Amino acid sequence: MASHGRRFLPEPVAAKVPEITLAFWVIKLLTTAGGEATSDYLALGSHLTGAAVETGLLVIGLIWQFRVRRYTAAAYWFLAFAIAIFGTGVSDTLHLTVGIPYAGTTLLWAVVLAGIFIVWYRSERTLSIHSIITRRREAFYWATVFATFALGTALGDFTATTLGLGYLSSVVLFFVIIMVPAIAWRGFGLNAVIAFWSAYVVTRPLGASVADYVSKSKSLSGVGFGDGRTALIAAVAVALGVAYLAITRGDIQDPAEPAASGPGARAGDAGRQQSRVIRPR
Repeated sequence: MASHGRRFLPEPVAAKVPEITLAFWVIKLLTTAGGEATSDYLALGSHLTGAAVETGLLVIGLIWQFRVRRYTAAAYWFLAFAIAIFGTGVSDTLHLTVGIPYAGTTLLWAVVLAGIFIVWYRSERTLSIHSIITRRREAFYWATVFATFALGTALGDFTATTLGLGYLSSVVLFFVIIMVPAIAWRGFGLNAVIAFWSAYVVTRPLGASVADYVSKSKSLSGVGFGDGRTALIAAVAVALGVAYLAITRGDIQDPAEPAASGPGARAGDAGRQQSRVIRPR
């Protein structure tokens, strides 16, 4: 069984996540916006059908991403988009169906995210994206991504509705917040790994707030463009961005970096990420 599992989900031979460039942040924001709008659009019809579609996309994305042995732009971003959709659906279900208030779901996902980070670091002694060169680290990475999407959905709805800020004010709020780790990293020497994950977490409520502002009706403080059209435009934009990355290959991590794990490799993770994260090439 173990041998069969290794053949079906082989160990990576190179880094499984992209280098952090400006294009990464642009596409990440587009996937967060697209995931929010797509999940909301699917929820307009049959909830069972919507859940089946979201789950199906997630399963396809997980199999595709974990089957490839090195970073591939199409596989990576397909799974990121699928998780954006699924994470939104799960977070909204906890609020709309289970009845947990947005403050509660925000706290819940914050605790889940913190727990994943703690377990990941205790297991691997690094949270660097330049260390994602084993299946186990990749699993931790994608679990973190899922938690950030679910948390961002709840947090964006919390600020927009519970706090009464509306979607546009939430966009401004999260834009200001996301600049804090970037400025702290560049100007004040904030640890690059902390800076990256802080910015990564905030991209979700920022992107989700943008999507809600564009798609929701004016009575809900939105523009009223519609969930379906917003989702379609975001998906096309992501596809174009991924096609650009696949052609230029500018987001592939340096193959010269060691692919081995262990104390020596772990010790170098933070240094490599300090010099590369957030700053585009």
